[in-house]
Amino acid sequence: MAKTKTVVIGLLGPTLDNGKGPERWERWRPTVSLCQQEDLLIDRLELLHEPKFNTLADIICRDIGAISPETQVQTHAVHFADAWDFEGVYGALLDFARKYPFKPEEEEYLVHITTGSHVAQICLFLLTESRYLPAKLVQTAPPSKHRGDAGSYAVVDLDLSKYDRLASRFREERRESTSFLKSGIATRNPAFNQLIEQIEHVAIGSKAPILITGPTGAGKSQLARRIYELKKQRRQLEGKLVEVNCATLRGDAAMSALFGHTKGAFTGAVQDRPGLLRTADGGLLFLDEVAELGPDEQAMLLRAVEEKRFLPVGADKEVHSDFQLIAGTNCDLQLAVQQKRFREDLLARINLWMFQLPALRDRHEDFEPNLEYELEQFARRQGVKVTFNKEARERFLSFAIGDDALWPGNFRDLNGAITRMATLAAGGRITVQIVDDELKRLRSAWTITNPVRASDELEHFLGPTTVAAIDPFDRVQLLEVLRICRACKSLSEAGRKLFFVSRTRKETPNDADRLRKYLARFGLDWSGIHAVS
Repeated sequence: MAKTKTVVIGLLGPTLDNGKGPERWERWRPTVSLCQQEDLLIDRLELLHEPKFNTLADIICRDIGAISPETQVQTHAVHFADAWDFEGVYGALLDFARKYPFKPEEEEYLVHITTGSHVAQICLFLLTESRYLPAKLVQTAPPSKHRGDAGSYAVVDLDLSKYDRLASRFREERRESTSFLKSGIATRNPAFNQLIEQIEHVAIGSKAPILITGPTGAGKSQLARRIYELKKQRRQLEGKLVEVNCATLRGDAAMSALFGHTKGAFTGAVQDRPGLLRTADGGLLFLDEVAELGPDEQAMLLRAVEEKRFLPVGADKEVHSDFQLIAGTNCDLQLAVQQKRFREDLLARINLWMFQLPALRDRHEDFEPNLEYELEQFARRQGVKVTFNKEARERFLSFAIGDDALWPGNFRDLNGAITRMATLAAGGRITVQIVDDELKRLRSAWTITNPVRASDELEHFLGPTTVAAIDPFDRVQLLEVLRICRACKSLSEAGRKLFFVSRTRKETPNDADRLRKYLARFGLDWSGIHAVS
């Protein structure tokens, strides 16, 4: 098998490589010294230089021929209009890389980054990192008092996975980032942990809008704040975090609050108002309950996201704001588009990265670590450490993951439960009696005959407009059907539970078909229920 040839690509250094007359051999010249290394045989040197340095390039070629006759030197004239213009230098070097006939199966390439301007060195690094130059880096250093005149060299492979300590550091940083997004909670649910890892990757690597969906109380607002803090730590954002619940914006005040207004734009506008979008310039804007925005606000938001420009109320000149958007909702935005309540083009723009947070009841493995987190938060707020006794802890956790535990408010319900029990814990100890009293309170609060509760839960699946068109009696029934469906592994199992009595009066009961037809009345199906819940 033929020996792989070593090819070096490097820039002529008009300062470091310079030298005339015999005294030039007394100087350390990086390009020449690279070819003097005893343990590095260079078969070919591709020497890039600006046309105005032709004479120096000829001298370097002759000198390399004298000290390393086995090295073939090929010169390439590369024109930089301005050696310190990043775009121009990168473009010229990229053109060379695209035209060069690389043969990686026959040749090994090194890119010499010791010579050239700092801009050129950075460009060579970037081109190598992105694999436009399929090479490793090589850097030379001048000799010390105790070393030979050729100096030294070092080869750097940009495949960082080959560096165990670096790879270990990157893994640790990612673990720290994902733990930060989870508020330090050691969650155990595999699907949730995978979701957070994806969010961490996107949060660090993208400035595009992020859409966070999930039921009320699932943690959308807290996650948005954590994403902001993570990006701020990485110096990806300099501006503020601006949070707004769109459900609180109504009528003409919504436009003014979001986009600002000029003095005199309407009655009561006694001074200019910048608006929330301008306040978020350079930072992050979190629009919770984004589906509650009106059509005019949606149209303005779309332009602000796409062009970073919008028109304040009463203004005749547009303003600029460059912010990253995170939108949150507990509604099905696709359904809202079908019902003409949400703009399709706006959804397409904010839906590049969509992450759905699961309900608390779907994360049984995470009740215990979240229980510990809530106790820690209570201790920080009140300055009192509270714990469960063993039996009380087991009773509460057994209830928390049982079929009767709805947790419609998700983490808000859990936080309220822990806060009440901890407050009542005499001597800092939660007893079985305290737990039993709290379970009665929760069951009473979760009574599904409460039409308001039923509406809140159903809106998660159907959206507020569809729920408003359903009779309160039907809402209660539908909510119970959905609860049982989410607790069952198959349509048939859910049908057997729901029609437990009436099925005994049928010769050939088809529970699955009955349930399927019932769900279809409300535009639901089995796969959709489990995808949303």
